Amino acid sequence: MADTPTLKPWIEAIHAYVPGKSRTSDGRPLVNHSANENQMGCSPAVHEALAGEHQPNFYPDPDATALRAAIGAAHGIDPARIVCGTGSGELLHCAVQAFAGPGDEVVFPRYSFSLYPLLVWKVGAEVVPAEDSDYAPDVDKLLAAVSERTRVVLLDNPNNPIGTWLPRTEVERLHAGLPRDVLLVVDQAYAEFLEEGEDDGGFDLAARYDNVLVTRTFSKAFGIAGERVGWATGAPHLIDALNRLRGAFNVTASGQKAALAALGDRDFVRRSRDANSSVRARFVEQVEALGNHGLRALPSKANFVFVVFEGTLSATTALDAIGEAGYAVRHLPSQDLPQALRITVGTQEQMDAIATVLRKLCEASA
Repeated sequence: MADTPTLKPWIEAIHAYVPGKSRTSDGRPLVNHSANENQMGCSPAVHEALAGEHQPNFYPDPDATALRAAIGAAHGIDPARIVCGTGSGELLHCAVQAFAGPGDEVVFPRYSFSLYPLLVWKVGAEVVPAEDSDYAPDVDKLLAAVSERTRVVLLDNPNNPIGTWLPRTEVERLHAGLPRDVLLVVDQAYAEFLEEGEDDGGFDLAARYDNVLVTRTFSKAFGIAGERVGWATGAPHLIDALNRLRGAFNVTASGQKAALAALGDRDFVRRSRDANSSVRARFVEQVEALGNHGLRALPSKANFVFVVFEGTLSATTALDAIGEAGYAVRHLPSQDLPQALRITVGTQEQMDAIATVLRKLCEASA
């Protein structure tokens, strides 16, 4: 018998989350372009809501009734088919926990949200990364990775950390190719950054089929990452499963207030999307101008740009130089991407400054 409690082997293999750097080597604070937060902040309505009466001695509404009703009204979804969580991360965890365990497999694109393998390992299931096509998810390769042991397929769309996006026809083709006893989770954390009319059809699939769950978050375009609010929609039995597993009072009272206020200010979300699109496009042009030095910016539909370093200038050297200039960006060796940086879109001035660092590094290495 062991002298101390013994961890399950699949838990022992998990490494604790390591956040990006927040300070330079000499202690100066860095402007954070590594966490995909909304650099525009949040709606003034959120500040007003949180400045109002608050009674922290009472538990919040355990069912987030008002918030679910508002989400349902905004998207034309029955609130009974909605569950709220501590960010979308809690709900993704619940979905994997409900349907996968030891001996089962969970499939997702090779380059996906870094939380995915942790969710799978937590339940003792096996991670099955599907091969990519120039870093991006590929439906044919996802379907090829599915076996008789597959229980869940996770698809972040737009993708993180790459930023690419699969349109409705491809998401529908993925679903059509899956066995009906496999759960498809469409993680739409960055959906609000899509242009008007762009829709991957996830909500329609979740409304029509029993094996599709869609998750969203208020952490990105809505700008309230600190309040940790997300939600999911799907068939009644899927929502029931998540309700069984989520925390009893998982979304705080302030989180529910903030999300309600954020949801009511669609103009702020629109302005965030438009500013992101404009600044992102200019930054991509600046990176592409350095293509003869081996830099490449992959197409992005999110609030970040994935830059690949394929020449003499390394991602590590660029990371250090950008840090010395006062900006934190995300290096991804833990995701088998040591040759790339994920750079959150900020203000035009901030992105121009980062682009200038890259240009000077390229000129110096020529």
